[in-house]
Amino acid sequence: MYTAHPDRYAEMPYRRTGRSGLKLPALSLGLWHNFGPDRPVETQRAILRRAFDLGVTHFDLANNYGPPPGSAESALGEALEADFAPYRDELVISTKAGYLMWPGPYGEWGSRKYLLSSLDQSLTRMGLDHVDIFYSHRPDPETPLEETMGALHTAVQQGKALYVGVSNYSPEQTREAARILADLGTPLLIHQPRYSMLDRRPESSGLLDTLDELKVGSIAYSPLEQGLLTGRYLDGIPEDSRAASDSPFLNSDAVTGELVAKLRALDEIAKSRGQSLAQMALAWVLREGRVTSALVGASSPRQLEDSVSAIGNLDFDAGELSRIDAVVTR
Repeated sequence: MYTAHPDRYAEMPYRRTGRSGLKLPALSLGLWHNFGPDRPVETQRAILRRAFDLGVTHFDLANNYGPPPGSAESALGEALEADFAPYRDELVISTKAGYLMWPGPYGEWGSRKYLLSSLDQSLTRMGLDHVDIFYSHRPDPETPLEETMGALHTAVQQGKALYVGVSNYSPEQTREAARILADLGTPLLIHQPRYSMLDRRPESSGLLDTLDELKVGSIAYSPLEQGLLTGRYLDGIPEDSRAASDSPFLNSDAVTGELVAKLRALDEIAKSRGQSLAQMALAWVLREGRVTSALVGASSPRQLEDSVSAIGNLDFDAGELSRIDAVVTR
């Protein structure tokens, strides 16, 4: 029987999500690619237990996480029953719906039918009566935003979600979603954008400024840029890496000589800070407190521990930030 570490809240910083009462750990655990039937169950459970022992109280999912789709939620459901039943109220569990989940016209995007059906399926897989955060995973170009946001509001009214969020929405879409939800009486809690040292669109598009203005929280996904910022690619493409497999999320063509040179230069800056490249990349996303939390994945407890160690140095001086910018933009 798992017993959580008594000092699990001693080190992890927690940040208020926008103007809500909810605080999230600076680092949250994403269950995207490392939770499913192709991974040892005991390894998955060990990662979750170690995360909670380190103060990572937020587990982030989506209906299609796995592979196959749905398997990450099922894996979490088994772990919740086996290890975390006494700690449910200490956990923040989020899930999303928006990408393809089942065949036919009602299996993806943002209709009321799809979103609420998907949420019911997610709750069944996880063995829960509610999630803490339910997201619209992506905007639907053909469904009125009022319908998509209305479905999120209904999930809260039904007691199946405590808070709602959006992911991959533009600043303009986010602003309109927040307005609709405010009129309905269910505030927009959080936005989940892709954001890293190598992908700064939330800055250049004005999304972070919009979230600051709206007082909406943010949680960055892919802060390690699909593994490019882990240090694994400093000498090219490892045989067992995501790029070597030509994943749809990272292919070998992306790992150019120019990129490798940038990664090596960033690694030198990280070393001067006493951090690994991955730790500096996570700290950079969390700098200045504009981002509420950064999502990390993990294939082992040790990898998770390395990521969590980033919280030991989240501050940058102006010279460090200038050096990083010079490397990335050159």
